[in-house]
Amino acid sequence: MADKDIPVVVIGLGRFGSSLALELARQGTEVLAIDHRPKVVQAMAGQLTHIATADATDIEALRQLGVPDFHRAVVGIGSDIEASILTTSLLVELEIADIWAKAVSRQHGRILERIGATHVVLPEHDMGERVAHMVGGRMLDYIAVDENFALAKTRPIREIVGTPLGETGLRRKHGVTVVSVKSEGEEFTYATPDTVLQYGDLIIIAGPIAKVERFPELL
Repeated sequence: MADKDIPVVVIGLGRFGSSLALELARQGTEVLAIDHRPKVVQAMAGQLTHIATADATDIEALRQLGVPDFHRAVVGIGSDIEASILTTSLLVELEIADIWAKAVSRQHGRILERIGATHVVLPEHDMGERVAHMVGGRMLDYIAVDENFALAKTRPIREIVGTPLGETGLRRKHGVTVVSVKSEGEEFTYATPDTVLQYGDLIIIAGPIAKVERFPELL
């Protein structure tokens, strides 16, 4: 959700939807937040400029709120799967071009994709996967950016310390690339072929998921 100048309608103000709406607003994006629970809307009214109580499964209610004028929408409804699916289908019917929808399971996500959601988010699954990599290994952070590509924050292995990266053959040997480095007391900066790593450095590596997952085992 890159362009902050494009207004966003956020439907469903649970933990995911409310956090998303508030962060978008903090970044300067115009947000219309919608939830069917008056108490939730009332609690957030002082934090968001545009917020309304409405039944998002009612297409007329969405029209009255001007939802068809939005290019981008987020369906943050999770626990009520039927409402999530119906709301997403109505946004498709209203020809919203960019629809992000929260799913609580992969099956739920597949249904949302089939009815027209352009992006499906599984926040609990994604966070669980991320934490598992950190708890189970020597990664300090981990993000899968595609089905078979990931970034990870870790420490440099012995064989690449003290030698310019361009001379280590790291990608040829282990299938990953060091894209950024942070020396002690410094900020992260781009790694270059001339970068020489030290044992106390933090590095960001990128590559196929299997290669990235295997890399910390070499420490």
